[in-house]
Amino acid sequence: MNPLTQSKNTTILPVLIALALGCFAFSPTALEVTPAGNAGYPNQNTAPQGLVKQSFPVGNDPFFLVFDGANIWVTNAGEDTVTKLRASDGANLGTFPVGGLFPEFITFDGANIWVSNNISNNVTKLRASDGVVLGTFPVGDSPEGIAYDGANIWVTNYSDDTVTKLRASDGVVLGVYPVGSGPMGVLFDGTSIWVANYLDNTLVKLDPSDGSPLGTVTVGVQPYALSFDGIKVWVTNWTDGTVTAVRADNLAVVGTVPVDPAPAWYCLRSPIYLGC
Repeated sequence: MNPLTQSKNTTILPVLIALALGCFAFSPTALEVTPAGNAGYPNQNTAPQGLVKQSFPVGNDPFFLVFDGANIWVTNAGEDTVTKLRASDGANLGTFPVGGLFPEFITFDGANIWVSNNISNNVTKLRASDGVVLGTFPVGDSPEGIAYDGANIWVTNYSDDTVTKLRASDGVVLGVYPVGSGPMGVLFDGTSIWVANYLDNTLVKLDPSDGSPLGTVTVGVQPYALSFDGIKVWVTNWTDGTVTAVRADNLAVVGTVPVDPAPAWYCLRSPIYLGC
């Protein structure tokens, strides 16, 4: 089980900082924060000066988001569904059952939506055009982060300390690979797979062809989610209230900067949608 789901006290939830489209929180709305002149970091309660906030209802316990090029998809962990919102105006285009329990992380493969189901230990593939379930596939124990590498889906298994690689076309498991302790976020940078290990404070780089480790670097306390800027991998450190930048080519730590309050996820889009 994701340790961040063990309390639903919204006072301890993080600000969902703007650097990668996928965020979470627990009240049933999706938040759009649109830049209107001045820079700023949105949080789940207020939009800073120069930003306009709009909220749109979704399902119970919305957790993470993904953008499919036209629409925002939100996992509703409390009711085992995903909601599809039109990004241009937030119109609800449908809420669809995922066929699994406690959907959390979510990704888009160019045609389909993939969701990790934390309690039922599987992932679901839904057709993005209409939300029809195309398959549900077993992975490891307590699946969390999910990413697409152009051909395959990668899923972190929090309680197994592994990642599972599935072929996106048919869900066949191509491999299960050890990583660090309590893997959470996973990222494909165009060349390599990166995994944030929440319980041992490390970031591991894998060869996507065979899952072999290419290096490990220590980051902050309880690294959670990842984003890539073309040169550096950025990782949010939950307990530290920081983000760490790591060079993708040589794993050198470029720096660690504080944010307030504790970070969870990142965005680099306009408008920015947050689950909150």
